[in-house]
Amino acid sequence: MIEVRELSARIGAVEALSGVSLSLAPGGLLAVIGANGAGKTTLLRAISNVLPRSGGTVRFAGQDTIGVSAHILARTGLVQVPQGRQIVPNLSVRDNLLLGAAQLPDTAETERRLGVEYARFPVLLARQNVPGGSLSGGEQQMLALSRALMMRPKVLMLDEPSLGLAQQVARGILLALRALADEGMAVLLVEQMALGALAVADRALVLRNGRAVAAAAAAELRRDRALVESYLG
Repeated sequence: MIEVRELSARIGAVEALSGVSLSLAPGGLLAVIGANGAGKTTLLRAISNVLPRSGGTVRFAGQDTIGVSAHILARTGLVQVPQGRQIVPNLSVRDNLLLGAAQLPDTAETERRLGVEYARFPVLLARQNVPGGSLSGGEQQMLALSRALMMRPKVLMLDEPSLGLAQQVARGILLALRALADEGMAVLLVEQMALGALAVADRALVLRNGRAVAAAAAAELRRDRALVESYLG
């Protein structure tokens, strides 16, 4: 579904990402972990063409994405949930979800998918008519995730979905991502809460200073506490 080979990217004069490779198939959940400044967000931005690549290739659904704008990639199924959620605070929960449904073919399909998301996160149904900005941090993350899912992603990329959330709420979000992968979606999870991410992922990639320093089955890395402490703090 997505193949990244020797991907590099610069932010100004700084090489923020250097020669990173990964692959992700439908039904897989790949966790990308590392300390602050490791290059995790840069990786997602380079994959989605928000940040120009300085080297390497990204292939999505068999096609090189070079020169394809981020919003076109999103429409074709490469969807990112950015750090900070970026919901529209003055719009209702329902209207925020409808923003993600702009490309759906008809009203019936939109309503069907709204029902799926309300079943996934019942609190969104209960609060569908209140402004998105009035939700708690955890509820806003649920809203951001559901809005992305309204776009019918083939590959779902998430940047630090647990940031600022209570541990129990963060765990619920991570379990929802595991369920999506089990349903056949490809999920690329960037996360600083390393042990939580490794608990739900199939495989993991560890970044340090923009480079991949380890790649293995998530369960194997989770058992390697020395590696976790060394690279993640």
